[in-house]
Amino acid sequence: MFRKTSIISTLGPATFSYEAISDLIDAGVNVFRMNMSHAQHDKCRELVQWIREISENKNKHTAILFDLQGPSIRTGDLEAPYELNTGDKFEIRRQSADATIPFSTTVNYEGMMDDVEAGATLVVDNGTMLMRIEEKHDDRLICEVLTPGSIGNRRHINLPGTRLNLPALTEKDHKDLALAVECGADYIAGSFVRDAAHVVELRSEMEKLGGSADIVSKIEDQEAIKNIDDIILASDIIMIARGDLGIEVHVEELPIIQRRITKRCHALGRRVIVATHMLESMITNPTPTRAEVTDVSNAVFEEADAIMLSGETATGDYPTRCVETFDRIARRIEQSGSIGNGALAELETDKQKVILAATKLVDSLPNAELVVFTRRGVMAVQAALLRPNAPIHAFAPDAATCRRLALGRGIEPYTLPFSDAPIETINSAVDYLKENNSIKPGTPLVVLSDTLNKDKKLDSILVIYA
Repeated sequence: MFRKTSIISTLGPATFSYEAISDLIDAGVNVFRMNMSHAQHDKCRELVQWIREISENKNKHTAILFDLQGPSIRTGDLEAPYELNTGDKFEIRRQSADATIPFSTTVNYEGMMDDVEAGATLVVDNGTMLMRIEEKHDDRLICEVLTPGSIGNRRHINLPGTRLNLPALTEKDHKDLALAVECGADYIAGSFVRDAAHVVELRSEMEKLGGSADIVSKIEDQEAIKNIDDIILASDIIMIARGDLGIEVHVEELPIIQRRITKRCHALGRRVIVATHMLESMITNPTPTRAEVTDVSNAVFEEADAIMLSGETATGDYPTRCVETFDRIARRIEQSGSIGNGALAELETDKQKVILAATKLVDSLPNAELVVFTRRGVMAVQAALLRPNAPIHAFAPDAATCRRLALGRGIEPYTLPFSDAPIETINSAVDYLKENNSIKPGTPLVVLSDTLNKDKKLDSILVIYA
């Protein structure tokens, strides 16, 4: 039985090779992530070409996710890192302002001085250092170092609880978005999404460029949590990006927020990814910690559509082992049962209720499996969101649609030309599954489709035996 939970792998210097990508696909990667905070455009073009070529050779539908950097706040460039001690003063200034104290750097967001207040806490470099704003001036902030540490170039700054008037898309994001469309990205992720308007803007800009990728909204701060339902409904997929989110909220709240967002995605009919720090220790170690195994297993038990590796496969020493570890944990937890969040789905349309009937039917028949014929992928995704126990074999007439199904829990996609005669299409699909040992002869198959009728759309459920 194939693994239901999809695996996303971030590419980086550790995996920038044809052989590494091939090994990762063999290990079980469903989606490759291009992290546009660091990726160079020419390298992205090369990687996309490799992924498409390798996937075709292996008869796989490996998808590509372009993750835009978004409006993150970062410090400027330094000649050498600063070593700071508790009580030291640190200056953050506008690009045009001169330094007034020894420890000083610029910031890429000019509006930061307008948005913050004295007394606010700064979290630097994903929590490695804490500072407090002591003085606020028009062109600079004077901060006191609360915890010692080193600060280098372009370090990320978080301001928990502070509302920042950052744009939804930066100038860099627009350039990276154009590249994503040029490369035929299957998914495009917006970072630091704070409300539904940000999602609408990203989708609109993508469509102006001629793109049709699914939009992934990354939940990374408190404002996004306040607007979570609106963001979910405006998006195709939600990513619980626990790196920045874990800094923006009290750490003990993070598991509760993860569970809450996952449940709302199930209820509102959107796919969900759990990401960041899942196997962090494996960047340098060949085995995960027991806590990491439990963390990954919880995401699978909560029925996330996908789990994601970041630095583990981008810069780590054991990228393929990380994917294999993900695969083993996911398979074992899926066999042990799940939380049952499919029952939370809020069904409104007749089509959704037909799909529900098909999933209930397939789970009521011993050893039955679900076969879905879909032109755009919508029906297969809807079926997956109801979380049937049975695997879902989704047939689509083109590879692009199959790649759009890579982030659907329990979906195994296949390309198949659709005939004008429905029975011919069904027979071709069953023959394909048997020839590839995906099903055994005699397996009960529940067939779900709205595409097999030549003259009009007709929702249908059939039961056949392979």
